[in-house]
Amino acid sequence: MATGARHTTFSIIGSDVVITGNVAASVDLHVDGKIEGDLKCANLVQGEASEIKGAVAADTAKLAGLLDGSIEAKTLIVHASARITGDVVYETITIENGGKVDGKLTHRRAGAPGMAKAPPPLEVVENKSASASI
Repeated sequence: MATGARHTTFSIIGSDVVITGNVAASVDLHVDGKIEGDLKCANLVQGEASEIKGAVAADTAKLAGLLDGSIEAKTLIVHASARITGDVVYETITIENGGKVDGKLTHRRAGAPGMAKAPPPLEVVENKSASASI
């Protein structure tokens, strides 16, 4: 069945393809080309010559190329040829010898919803003066 055809389980972005803009796929995605934008998919396999410049979110990510942006994945495998410049949020991670990550690594417990979020900013509900007039 052809890539992109109905009921396929994966899609391929070939090495001659350059995408400028966000990419969302409900299926697994194999990227050999270049993406300049955010990427969200079920599972990601990135080829060695591939470049992604943007935030990536996937259940499983196997990276072998360049990622210039953050990534959030339940399972992350950083191959020896991979270069990540950005923050990484993961449940499980494997980094092969030679794989490079330049960013903050944050472990997320299994089943924890989404990335760790900062608490909401404080809000003044009522402002009472310390010296009340009598």
